[in-house]
Amino acid sequence: MVFANPLYLFLLLLLIPVIVWYILKQKNAQASLQVSTTQAFDKMPKSYKVYLRHVRFALRLLVITCLIIVLARPQSTDNWQNSSTEGVDIVLALDISGSMMARDFKPDRVEAAKDVAAQFVSGRENDNIGLVIFAGESFTMCPMTTDHAVLLNLMKDVHCGMVDDGTAIGDGLATAINRIKDGPAKSKTIILLTDGTNNAGDIAPLTAAQIAKSLGIRVYTIGVGSKGLAPYPVQTPYGITYQNMPVEIDESALQQIAATADGKYFRATNKNVLKNIFEEIDKMEKTKLTVKEYSRKEEDFMPWAILALVLLGMEIVLRNTLLRNIP
Repeated sequence: MVFANPLYLFLLLLLIPVIVWYILKQKNAQASLQVSTTQAFDKMPKSYKVYLRHVRFALRLLVITCLIIVLARPQSTDNWQNSSTEGVDIVLALDISGSMMARDFKPDRVEAAKDVAAQFVSGRENDNIGLVIFAGESFTMCPMTTDHAVLLNLMKDVHCGMVDDGTAIGDGLATAINRIKDGPAKSKTIILLTDGTNNAGDIAPLTAAQIAKSLGIRVYTIGVGSKGLAPYPVQTPYGITYQNMPVEIDESALQQIAATADGKYFRATNKNVLKNIFEEIDKMEKTKLTVKEYSRKEEDFMPWAILALVLLGMEIVLRNTLLRNIP
């Protein structure tokens, strides 16, 4: 509690001389009766009114105290922080070509990427995040949003085979750029995950990277896949089977994309490495936060005013009934 007029509280010091005056007055204010001896009254019980005779004075002091507090205007202070947050605009560009079903990640590459990306999204509360998927062509699965619950639900529905097969890295990056370029944040980032080489689409990956650079968009590229051989899905007359095939990732192209767009290239050889990569990106793309403190005050003198009226009423009632003076 704070007071708008704290100097009025010094009036409480006046109560000290008032109390002294009352004590001195009591010595000469008692009724007297001359008798030869008081021995006959020694064993008479004292009335409870003897103990209550000072209650009226105490009530008056309390009334004066409450009125002084009212004059001082007690106020309750409600402090809070109004956070002005500048989030980061982020678009995840995820490759969902058939090769992303390879099982060098558990359960496969695309599911591992979705799991790690979901953890990344959950830790970025203030950011606008969108999702672009691509294979032989690309489209926006989720526009940029701060409603991450919607984004995560849509991410769960992503699976290989949603679009024609192939790996159009340039188109996927271009779609992500188109989504993020008009975002409100000053910092704009694209995270591109792929496990192959560009073999489809109308836009060259390096051209898309140059566009990102011109728009001030940073691009991180992640090559997903173990080194050596990996079990890839192969369609046979008896259904899909998995055969060990060489992992082919155009790391040179991904490095060029990242370097052109002021980003960084990472190689994820398993799910744990992929998780570490997202954690590293998370540290590099921290949200900027500016906090301003505000204070709101509310007047709290009314309870003291009501208490003063109640105590004054009690004093008046006692003075004219139970503790009335007889002339």
